[in-house]
Amino acid sequence: MLHKTRGIVLKTTLYGESSVVVQIFTEKFGIQSYMINGVKKPRAKIRMNMLQPLHLVDMIVYHKANSSIQRVSELRPSPVFKSIPYDIIKSTIVMFLNEVLYKSIRQQHTDENIFDFIFNAICWFDECGETTVSFHLAFLLKLSRFLGFAPNTESKSDQNYFDLQEGEFKSRIPVHPHYIEKTEAALFISLFSTPFEKIFEIKMSNRNRREILDKILIFYTLHTASFGEIKSHQILEDVLS
Repeated sequence: MLHKTRGIVLKTTLYGESSVVVQIFTEKFGIQSYMINGVKKPRAKIRMNMLQPLHLVDMIVYHKANSSIQRVSELRPSPVFKSIPYDIIKSTIVMFLNEVLYKSIRQQHTDENIFDFIFNAICWFDECGETTVSFHLAFLLKLSRFLGFAPNTESKSDQNYFDLQEGEFKSRIPVHPHYIEKTEAALFISLFSTPFEKIFEIKMSNRNRREILDKILIFYTLHTASFGEIKSHQILEDVLS
């Protein structure tokens, strides 16, 4: 039976000489693996450049319950990116976010709230005329709300430490090393709370961004099962430095 759904490309793996298996986060079925044949052929209807990380697509698919590999009838970019593939900073940020997302949203069940957040955020990032080097920080902190471990932003005057393990402010230094002191915590919470349209107003040095990113990755490691190491982290830092 054919179904129409939107999708967000997560990972493409070569299969044979001209085929690929693509993992796509679909609006209708959650994360699914699709076999697509002939993507390297000159007249291919579905080409490799449509299947890049976090590309947004409209699909018509065959879906069989409990099948590990599904099939695609039609696939097209929607919307077609205007800036991400041509801007080295944006494309590197998207590559990094793709790796984090792939490790964070492994569920196969449908979750339209997470899907809509990711889809709309990537659309905004592509449309944004000014390249914001803090988008990935705000994106990951906002995503944590949908993953179930959003930081508690409430604090009292004597609470100068944000405990990454507990996700809340504390009056005393935690007994473990996973915490942020008040100045850095203020940036952490601002990135979480500020709409994407206003994150340009959050002023940070390159050093601040690196430190906040390190803390965000620790935050994800503490709250996401089998999160592991992020390999594109260093590439991102090199491009943004």
